[in-house]
Amino acid sequence: MSIYPIILTQSKFTHQDNLKYPFEERGLQFGDGIYEVIRIYHGTYYLLEEHVDRLFRSAEAIKIQLPFNKKEVTDLLLELLKKNNMTTDGKVYMQVTRGSAPRDHVFPDEVMPNIYAYVQDQVRNMEGLENGVKAITHRDIRWENCFIKSLNLLPNVLAKQTAKENGCYEAILHKDGLVTECSASNAYLVKDGKIYTHPSNNNILHGCVRMAIERFTKQLNIPLIEEGFSVEDISLADELFLSSSTSEITPIVKVDNLEIADGKPGKITRQLQQAYEVDASITENRIKHTV
Repeated sequence: MSIYPIILTQSKFTHQDNLKYPFEERGLQFGDGIYEVIRIYHGTYYLLEEHVDRLFRSAEAIKIQLPFNKKEVTDLLLELLKKNNMTTDGKVYMQVTRGSAPRDHVFPDEVMPNIYAYVQDQVRNMEGLENGVKAITHRDIRWENCFIKSLNLLPNVLAKQTAKENGCYEAILHKDGLVTECSASNAYLVKDGKIYTHPSNNNILHGCVRMAIERFTKQLNIPLIEEGFSVEDISLADELFLSSSTSEITPIVKVDNLEIADGKPGKITRQLQQAYEVDASITENRIKHTV
């Protein structure tokens, strides 16, 4: 995927060819930073307020003082789309690190955060949305503050790579047999008309699409139970699905070579997908199904 040319750095816009990265940068040397990935449909952000709120929660959690308030960040992100003439489906990646300073584990004094954001095209994965994806189970070896959207993603990267090497889309992570989430998405199990998902605590990232799903389930009168399910429960599931900004609401139809129910996306997953389509105002609804 090609990157759009105009980059947001600090509070200015510049061509990507002019961007220079400092040698001693805490994000590079310590993973000392946070990020957000924000979905775009037809040149318009989806769940922008939720993403900006989470950016500030993550910054507060690792003691980074952002030089902007929420409205200023929002305005800059909107201006970024305008300057790139972005009108298609895509995403924005935004990163904030503690800044550039001589390498030392202790926070540097009076250093300004390094901030940048860029726009990329991101087509919808219609094959996965329509037919579902395969996943593997994988031990969760991450740290104990997964609620922070930090740059420390090596365990996630290794899990996702293992999934790819096994011909799968995602890795379902578990601690002592209890499912937490996936390597890059939240995980849900449907049984007897109820949706189960891990409680929103420090062991998972409270996804912005997950927040939307919470709204959808209330609108559709579908019970959503924040209760962890086990790896063993997966074999008994009626449906399984995942959610993230780039994956939207994607059915999981096979886990560790075991088909989920009849191996097809289920009714509740389809209802949530339709609710997502409406909420995100995606006009070309290409998912061929009826509820």
